[in-house]
Amino acid sequence: MTAPGTHPSASFPASRPRRLRRTSALRELVAETRLGVNDVIAPLFVREGITEPQPIRSLPGVVQHTRSSLRREVRELAGLGIKSVILFGIPAQKDDVGSSAWDPNGIVQVALADLREDHGDDMVLMADCCLDEYTSHGHCGVVRPDGRVDNDATLELYARAAVAQAEAGAHVVAPSGMMDGQVGAIRSALDGAGHSEVSVLAYSAKYASALYGPFRDAVDVRIAGGGDRKGYQQDWRNAREALVEVAADLAQGADMVMVKPAVTYLDVIAAVRAACNVPVAAYHVSGEYSMIKAAAANGWIDGDAVAVEQLTAVKRAGADLILTYFARDLAERWS
Repeated sequence: MTAPGTHPSASFPASRPRRLRRTSALRELVAETRLGVNDVIAPLFVREGITEPQPIRSLPGVVQHTRSSLRREVRELAGLGIKSVILFGIPAQKDDVGSSAWDPNGIVQVALADLREDHGDDMVLMADCCLDEYTSHGHCGVVRPDGRVDNDATLELYARAAVAQAEAGAHVVAPSGMMDGQVGAIRSALDGAGHSEVSVLAYSAKYASALYGPFRDAVDVRIAGGGDRKGYQQDWRNAREALVEVAADLAQGADMVMVKPAVTYLDVIAAVRAACNVPVAAYHVSGEYSMIKAAAANGWIDGDAVAVEQLTAVKRAGADLILTYFARDLAERWS
């Protein structure tokens, strides 16, 4: 029987976790997961044929850059400690096969050359290696007469785009189209063109998510006929098949693998981390970013705190690298 006036737990010492939560300094000392400037990659958009940066309405705080404003932005990011960016291009003209993706004078290629001239090897320059930003129909590959994407015909075009990006100065090419065999085709093409040192970050588990809407605004993509990409991107109901995709990309020569989106797929990130020993990236996508921005603008949440909480959760799940539109905000907060 407990003595009068005492609590049943009074004879036990305070719990260790509670003691270690008592002050901010103690909490920092024992934090299991740390999110820092070295963990984030800044996605940036560069548009051909504009003279001033263009705000993206559905991505508050994000713009379509000119070549010159992109150079300024990356210099400022470097000054804040950001060490990696990934470029997405919006050409002045689109066509059925996305030929601007491998044109030496295409917008991403000239932007990569600018940034390589500015930063050399001090900034990791990545480029999205897909066709959807460049095609008139908005799909990630060659479209057959029946409206379906031709996987095998697309691989040659990805290979050409990857080589063009490497020759322009990319350190890393990032195939995001979810075509079977894309990593192998790109690796072979890079090696054959003398770019064996260029790395491949494979979008290995890219889901057919409803969270990409603001990104499609950013790159002016509308899928022809109101179509979708469910025939080649992963079904969001499935997790196990992500490991099959990752294994295939690693067998073909991927240096890093990615899960996209991030917060909605923490279980997949954790499973991929447990299954492989290469660096794992996660893309905190446009919809995840914009939901935080919209809720914060309405005063419903502390946007900065939620951003840090979500991105820390992504790292805690196992991501080594996080592509996030919050990269600059976080770097300014940490500087």
